[in-house]
Amino acid sequence: MSGRVNLDNISIVLNKPRYPENIGSAARAMRNMGITNLIIVDPQNFDLHKALKLATHFASDIIEKSKFYPDLKEALATFNYVVGTTARLGGERQVVYTPLKLAEKLIPISVENRIALLFGPEDRGLSNEAVRYCHALVNIPTTAFSSLNLAQAVMILCYEIFTAGGKEKKEFTPRLANRHELDGMYDQLKDILVRISYINSENPDYWLNHFRRFFTRLQLRAKEVNIIRGLCRQVDWYGKKCYDDGKNERTKSR
Repeated sequence: MSGRVNLDNISIVLNKPRYPENIGSAARAMRNMGITNLIIVDPQNFDLHKALKLATHFASDIIEKSKFYPDLKEALATFNYVVGTTARLGGERQVVYTPLKLAEKLIPISVENRIALLFGPEDRGLSNEAVRYCHALVNIPTTAFSSLNLAQAVMILCYEIFTAGGKEKKEFTPRLANRHELDGMYDQLKDILVRISYINSENPDYWLNHFRRFFTRLQLRAKEVNIIRGLCRQVDWYGKKCYDDGKNERTKSR
């Protein structure tokens, strides 16, 4: 099987972009590199005319067929692999790729999986909450001034993927679990771990981040997510059974 990049499986996701001109410029950058899927989440002050003006007629179709979503979770639900862009490092942003290394990693994944390249608002980037949806993070190296224009950042990542994907690769990655499947698993896992007092109920998302990082490294498939969810259901059932058995014993002893 050919390991060339499947550009049809790659989408640019702009989360809460502030300026329609940046959306248009990003679309033009995408067209240059052969990526045509654009998703826009909760845009601020969106103006179709301004976006089309910067896209030019060359990339106007990307703007016209772009998909709009009110929130990020819904926008990412069908994606199997999400890459977040970040200028900030540290904290929850420990493992970060360079654009070139990321591009090489994405080539085999793109064959059978839908990939989202996620960009945050121009003024503050991706929030920690948005980062939790990501399987990987990428940082574009700069000098002392780390802020890039949104369209510039889109162009750099698209370029690296386009050029890296022009080479034949032998590696193959099967379809991974999508965000909807993973988020359902994490919600169920959090509920179970809180109820059995394995993680602190005061700040469960913080402790769950350890599990997110662990499972992200494994690149779970849909079948494996179903196994973990089945295990959670069994733990839930057994916990309720032990509670009911103990309750019945106490009733009999009275």
